[in-house]
Amino acid sequence: METVEKKYRIKKNEDFQMIYKHGKSVANRQFIVYRYDSHTQDHFRLGISVSKKLGNAVVRNRIKRSIRESFTKHKEDIIPADFIVIARKPANDMSVDEINSSLEHVMKIAKGFNKRIK
Repeated sequence: METVEKKYRIKKNEDFQMIYKHGKSVANRQFIVYRYDSHTQDHFRLGISVSKKLGNAVVRNRIKRSIRESFTKHKEDIIPADFIVIARKPANDMSVDEINSSLEHVMKIAKGFNKRIK
């Protein structure tokens, strides 16, 4: 399984805060996605936030892995922008495939893909 490389990750708190402040957000029942067009890089960057309210570390890490896997799967189709994905409560009980299709749905709303995804 391929992973999201370091250059594709958002880790710094100031980056998160800047995207929250200046980015646009869209949501469905399972996820909130913030999108910020920075125009400085030629690839997307991904930040993931999963609250402790969603469960213990095992549950949170499973959700984060599933989100990363979904972004890796669509790596070629995602526009070069910064994205923050926030998981909501219903994501707890979802399988990897359900998380993937839910993320595809919310990314289409956010216009995060550079071409049509079926």
